[in-house]
Amino acid sequence: MTRRQEDGRTILQLVGEIDVSTAPRVRDELSRVIADGSHDLIVDLSDVPFLDSTGLGVLVGRLKAVRLVDGDLVLAGAQERTLRNFKITGLDKVFHLYDSVDAALAAKVEPDAASSM
Repeated sequence: MTRRQEDGRTILQLVGEIDVSTAPRVRDELSRVIADGSHDLIVDLSDVPFLDSTGLGVLVGRLKAVRLVDGDLVLAGAQERTLRNFKITGLDKVFHLYDSVDAALAAKVEPDAASSM
């Protein structure tokens, strides 16, 4: 996972599969970012070829955590296979999903607004 700031937002790029073995590291890093005061997060999934239910659970948990402090966590660049998991579970209605990080940066939204993808 890499982290960078752009336009006052924190962009976290995840790389590789997010499954039962890697999800705890993703959870811990996202929790650390939130605890450090970053509450406007874009998670770049463009290099994530696979995301299982454990990974989905981590993202939902961190979304709830950041919204408790009036922030938001949006997702960008999900590959079709990964995006399908969000659609099947209905999480495409919970997360703001964008085609790319640039699209997410361009669309500053309120935490309760509808998905754009």
